Amino acid sequence: MRAATVLRKDVDVLWPDVVRRAVKLGADREIVGVYPRRSDLPRSLFGDLIGRAGTRLWFGGYTSYFVWLEAAGAPAILGAKADAGADVRFLLGDPASVVTAERERVEATPLTLSTRIAMSRAEIAKSPSALPVRLSDRHIAMSVWIFDDEAVVATHIGAGLGQDSVTLHLRRRGAGGLFDRYTEHFEALWADAAPADRVDLAT
Repeated sequence: MRAATVLRKDVDVLWPDVVRRAVKLGADREIVGVYPRRSDLPRSLFGDLIGRAGTRLWFGGYTSYFVWLEAAGAPAILGAKADAGADVRFLLGDPASVVTAERERVEATPLTLSTRIAMSRAEIAKSPSALPVRLSDRHIAMSVWIFDDEAVVATHIGAGLGQDSVTLHLRRRGAGGLFDRYTEHFEALWADAAPADRVDLAT
């Protein structure tokens, strides 16, 4: 900075490669953190995100089972936020789908996807206010959780469980970035998903 001042040149003109390495200028500026596994996220992150969010809390995990383990008192908190006007939604996997059954075969774990989905629905039902739940099998390989202008995105790897997914923590910086693309993804899935109560009635 001192050299640039003496030379009366911008730092990014004199040392563009250094600036690019030190400062995020492109699409990656929305990336707060990258984690090889979802289990590498700070344990308090989901609780913090739920606590901070005031307008939008969208849960687009196939089971979102781990949320109840990491965010103490989440059903009551989410219910209160919904009562205060927040848009709270849950997009869960369809336990009756052949896609779910095939993934359960691949994962081969006693705590099946269907069981984890049922456990999430039981936790959601504890909310003092009804929270909308829709079911889909289109997000089996990628989960998206959105809290106001922050998001967590987990991309599933091979036969691993959700906790093994490569995970991004994003924060919106402007229109058309990574955050907006994943928000559009969630909205498209939500629009196409079946309300859980209708599925329950059909079965």
